[in-house]
Amino acid sequence: MSQLSLFARRAALAAAGVGVVLAGSVALARAAEPVRIGVIAPTSAIDGRSIMQGAEMAADEINAAGGVDGRPIKLYKYDDHASAADGVRAFQRATKQNHAVAVIGNFTSEVALATEPWAARLKEPYIVTGASTTKINERIRNDYAHYKYVFRDTLNSVVVGKIVCGYAKDILVKDLGYKTAAIMSENADWTKPLDKEYQKCLPKAGLKVVDHIRFDPNTNDFSPIFSRIERAKPDVIITGIAHVGVKPTVQWHQNQIPMMFAGWSSQAGASSFWKSTNGAAEDTITGNVASGGAALTPKTIPFIKKYEKRFGESPAYNAYSTYDALYILKNAIERAHSTKPDALVKALEKTDYVGVQGREQFYARHARFAHGLRYGPGYLTGVAIQWQAGKQVVIWPKKAANGQVQVPDFVKHAGNG
Repeated sequence: MSQLSLFARRAALAAAGVGVVLAGSVALARAAEPVRIGVIAPTSAIDGRSIMQGAEMAADEINAAGGVDGRPIKLYKYDDHASAADGVRAFQRATKQNHAVAVIGNFTSEVALATEPWAARLKEPYIVTGASTTKINERIRNDYAHYKYVFRDTLNSVVVGKIVCGYAKDILVKDLGYKTAAIMSENADWTKPLDKEYQKCLPKAGLKVVDHIRFDPNTNDFSPIFSRIERAKPDVIITGIAHVGVKPTVQWHQNQIPMMFAGWSSQAGASSFWKSTNGAAEDTITGNVASGGAALTPKTIPFIKKYEKRFGESPAYNAYSTYDALYILKNAIERAHSTKPDALVKALEKTDYVGVQGREQFYARHARFAHGLRYGPGYLTGVAIQWQAGKQVVIWPKKAANGQVQVPDFVKHAGNG
């Protein structure tokens, strides 16, 4: 073999070796690429903060356990300031600039509704973990081809109404003997189907509706509203509040309105609500997806303890849903072996996951609440909590309860309570 041929052979072998090294390096680099996920929420609100914190906690746990198919999760967090315009811009930035494989979050229904069409246009998997309006699921059912990328990992307004009516029947009617109620809800998109459900299910639960008030979320003085309610003389006030929980709660307590204050108050699910109301939350009742002391699944109480230790407060309802959403997304990516949108959609539709909220499956595309969480025994059922001496006490369902309902001195008792 000539010297020139020997040199050429050695050069070829060296080049091949470099190619193998480079190929290996590229493979390793790709394997280490993070799974980018956008998180959108109004961070100044209790519920928005809970979305961010739930996502952070899940991402850290997943990364500590090896990530998603060996890839770490990287969160891109955006404050939507409860603004539809800001929410849309955040969604666009997450997908186009930061190349997120999915987006989760959104507390405000109006923001989620403005963002949802962009998930359809950009074919971006989008898991809503806070907004409750049923319109989100109606779009998916009515135009699946475009909106199939959207899922909801929290309860919708109709289900919220069913939870309230469930505990109203067992606690307010059977235990306390109440017979009449006034509905008092903030004027927002999510409360429209909620109030409709209240008007249908409260009478079935044993509470005649004697008044129905929808108030401006910017209301500061609730005295005229409470005066009107007092004239109707209900036994209990059934609320639908998410953005304005502090003011009506404080004014109910300070003015000693002689009716139990119950229903659904999203902010009241977090322990920071006690401090925000300076203790005026005492004796108020609200529904929630879960709460400390109620072991809905083996994961519920350990999650709450870790959350409280890390953040110094108990989780609001959408911390549970966002935390679960990260794990559901992780499992879907690993089952699909892909982060491509259509592959993820198919994997998400097959979700069967036991999280901190309960057993989670999504309704099929033709269901009334397409891509929403299944509700009922064996799936998500919710709880009712009452603030007692600064603590959240689970009072319903009875099998999960760690305390009994109490009635404040300024509220009338009725019958067999």
